[in-house]
Amino acid sequence: MHKEPHLLNFLHPDLVEAGCDEAGRGPLAGPVFAAAVIMPKDFHHPLLNDSKKMTEKARETLRPIIESEALAWAVEEVSAEEIDTINILNASITGMQRAVRRLSVKPDFLLIDGNRFKPFDGYRYQCVVKGDAKFTSIAAASVLAKTYRDEYMRKLAEEYPRYGWERNMGYPTKEHVDAIIRYGYTPHHRKSFHLKQLEPTLF
Repeated sequence: MHKEPHLLNFLHPDLVEAGCDEAGRGPLAGPVFAAAVIMPKDFHHPLLNDSKKMTEKARETLRPIIESEALAWAVEEVSAEEIDTINILNASITGMQRAVRRLSVKPDFLLIDGNRFKPFDGYRYQCVVKGDAKFTSIAAASVLAKTYRDEYMRKLAEEYPRYGWERNMGYPTKEHVDAIIRYGYTPHHRKSFHLKQLEPTLF
């Protein structure tokens, strides 16, 4: 398979690197999901990109390929309740840290999507802004985090069908906001994510 020219397979050729990313920082409802992935240094796939730029079909196609080809991978979630307690930035970082701890292969170095992270367990790391469009391992982590979160929200939508979560995945679409105004919040909504137009109806 040809290599996507903009994706780098590693930062350090001699180190075992794990790429880390999260999905679901912006929604009003549901957990944030985080993934850590160690990919072979020669892995290439023409569909792999920043998961936000990929079609749902492409992400679903890649997920089992990533899971079977990865040297190690893990996905973790941080609940809406925990997000409200520690805030969404800390929840994203916590999720990535939990995923790294669950890897069956211990990495030497972490590639973190974004510009914020916190040291833990002595791991060396580097933050990479828009890293999911730059490094294969981060792109793979973004695919796993996004597909696992979407799957979770679709299941949650069966329990709470009025909010359209199978379509909006908890993001503040008009459909979702209108449903909150009409039916109120659920236990899966993030209480700290207030919308000004909803403040009179809150909890």
